Amino acid sequence: MEFVIFIIILALVFDFYNGMNDAANSIATVVATRVLSPFQAVAWAAFFNFVAAFAFGVSVATTIGKGIVDVNIVDNFVILSGLVGAIVLTATATHFGLPISVSHSIIGGYGGAGIAKAGFDALILSGYTKIVIFIFAAPLIGMVMAYIFSIITLWIVRNQQPRKVDKHFRRLQLLSAALYSLSHGSNDAQKTIGIITVVLFTNGLLGDVFNVPFYVIIMSHAVIALGTLVGGWKVIRTLGMRVTKLNPFGGFSAETSAGLTIIGATIFGIPVSTTHTITGSIIGVGSVKGVSAVRWGVAKNILWAWVLTIPVSAISAMITYEIVIYVQTLF
Repeated sequence: MEFVIFIIILALVFDFYNGMNDAANSIATVVATRVLSPFQAVAWAAFFNFVAAFAFGVSVATTIGKGIVDVNIVDNFVILSGLVGAIVLTATATHFGLPISVSHSIIGGYGGAGIAKAGFDALILSGYTKIVIFIFAAPLIGMVMAYIFSIITLWIVRNQQPRKVDKHFRRLQLLSAALYSLSHGSNDAQKTIGIITVVLFTNGLLGDVFNVPFYVIIMSHAVIALGTLVGGWKVIRTLGMRVTKLNPFGGFSAETSAGLTIIGATIFGIPVSTTHTITGSIIGVGSVKGVSAVRWGVAKNILWAWVLTIPVSAISAMITYEIVIYVQTLF
């Protein structure tokens, strides 16, 4: 039982880092446009991260829990190794200010640990296919929606004075930041919910039916909100200030488009990357001003981080699994 508690604590550590790294997703635009101070922004985002626990179901958690790795081969060592692989990558990326997909780090880590134990047959390919498709689809959808949204909104306010428009969108950005933080909590906290539920199910603490306890939902949302409250400031600078120059209008368009995209994915049980989606939306907003308005060199570095997330976390988890099994034989 002590080992189960240790794994759950480790899952919550991952959840905390998820909130830290993805704090940038929720608040980078509000900080960059100076609508809120950094502390006000993280408090705002953390609150709506937590509120998301009461707004959406657990379809994403179910996908993570039993839709990507065969539960028949899952044991405590597989879950432990997957978490370690994800945490190592997430902590490293947060330290260096890289806005990686924390979602994909746990997906890669969990899958890598499953492969280490039972080979590629351990993976549920249909689940991974859906996830891989949305690695590319989520940022593209966010980018296109933000571009169209920006064009339509610019047309609506075309005859208004710039100072008046800026004033209105500074207020509206509070709503869009809330929407985005709500969507972030609804999708990202469910990854941890899924992992903890697998731990409980694997150890016979949920009976014969895979179901998500309410206390797991509340606990996971509380911890991801705490991580957001602490914040990952280097990541915030990368996303909010280096990809493109944002104003309140641009921040509102990016957050609204990304938030709606993520909520749609959550409803259909698709564990998308909130990082990919908001970055795509920010690029879409920047593109309205012209291709040169986007710092494509920064965007390219972020893209490489996305591509490498799943394989690097998978390899890290595989190495961890081999070490754990070897240590077990010594005792």
